[in-house]
Amino acid sequence: MSRFTLPRDIYFGEGSLDVLKTIKGKKAVIVLGGGSMKTFGFLDKVETYLKEAGIETRLIEGVEPDPSVETVMNGAAIMREFQPDWIIGIGGGSPIDAAKAMWIFYEYPDFTFEKAIIPFGIPELRQKAKFIAIPSTSGTATEVTAFSVITDYKAQIKYPLADFNLTPDIAIVDPELAQTMPPKLVAHTGMDALTHAVEAYVACARSYFSDPLAIQAIVMIKESLQKSFEGEKEARNHMHIAQCLAGMAFSNALLGITHSMAHKIGAVFHIPHGCANAIFLPYVIQYNRKASEDRYAAIAKALGLEGQNDKELVDSLIEMIKDLNVKLNIPATVKEWGVDENEFKEKVKFMACNAVKDACTGANPRSVDDELMERLYNCAFYGDRVDF
Repeated sequence: MSRFTLPRDIYFGEGSLDVLKTIKGKKAVIVLGGGSMKTFGFLDKVETYLKEAGIETRLIEGVEPDPSVETVMNGAAIMREFQPDWIIGIGGGSPIDAAKAMWIFYEYPDFTFEKAIIPFGIPELRQKAKFIAIPSTSGTATEVTAFSVITDYKAQIKYPLADFNLTPDIAIVDPELAQTMPPKLVAHTGMDALTHAVEAYVACARSYFSDPLAIQAIVMIKESLQKSFEGEKEARNHMHIAQCLAGMAFSNALLGITHSMAHKIGAVFHIPHGCANAIFLPYVIQYNRKASEDRYAAIAKALGLEGQNDKELVDSLIEMIKDLNVKLNIPATVKEWGVDENEFKEKVKFMACNAVKDACTGANPRSVDDELMERLYNCAFYGDRVDF
């Protein structure tokens, strides 16, 4: 038996923030990151609409770009004191992911982070609160997913928490928020979204439900990402929808080792998550094609890429992704990004071991062990072709 889970309601299109005026409840905690939601007036809108709905609010501010275990536990303590019946995450993936994790420990104070990182082992949520996600970036799609990524800085490991309990009740996908992104963030989040869709299409848990969402997202991203990077408003709007479609796909089909590698290098060398995905994706396709060449070829066909057979089509897909990275000013290798070679050599076995253990690895279409993962990291560091 398989399962396909989405938020109960997804509100989308310009002005969809207005739905907050209709929310029924008493108290809401709003979790946010830096100052952008305040600067651009979106926090004021959210608070005003909730006040109109008769809901008292409290803020948890300053969630860092890669939210830590400590941030999560501190936020959960604030929630336990305030006792909200709604938790609202607004901003990029980090504050929404942090809010999801806070939700767990708000409702279950004695639950431990060590238990939370076990895939699909989180106890039943919604005992005290429901969850609203409002994304301001077009990439993570955490507003529609069963995932939250939290960093243990002491262990230098990013952990993807995975459980259908974490799927928000309401997602508000208002493209007005995405218009505020700077170009570099557009590039990184956009390539994160592309990676989500590509990995979902070849993942072991893919289905007839996830495939159409993944393909549609890939087509829209190919058409809109570069234009969005260049500042075109309509393309930004399309990307905000496309990343959400990709999220619906991967939340149910799961992901693969592009994400496993990105999680682990991000915790050690702090490469932004979407940038790391963009670097690793061509190398992972080269590795996975031995198990899923037909699936990657189907993606190439959907994009209208050239190729007389599956091999040529997959080659075209890899080149397209590399070319898109160039146009988005994303480096082709980890070394080009700026990681010191000696530090990389010192840490690569550690990262490879942890990447194999990552929750995303189990759904990858081709199996991998520590040695192969280390070789993949080395190829992506130096720019070598993956031929194993």
